[in-house]
Amino acid sequence: MKSVMRLAVIGLLAAVLSGCFLTKLATTPMRLVGAAGSVVGAVLSIIPVAGNAADEALEKVDGAIDATADNIDKIPL
Repeated sequence: MKSVMRLAVIGLLAAVLSGCFLTKLATTPMRLVGAAGSVVGAVLSIIPVAGNAADEALEKVDGAIDATADNIDKIPL
């Protein structure tokens, strides 16, 4: 009985919540991973010569993740 009630509540929430909220749920973890990559790149930039290249590469990845998340946020649901 509890599992049926939980499924009904989840179904109701999915039907009521706006698409914008649902896309934010999907893109927030993406943005967190991108931000973590930027922090790692900043730490690696301390290493002479190779550190700056690694930092630039991770910043490009972060930018790509943000661009993808922005495109997902624009999907009309």
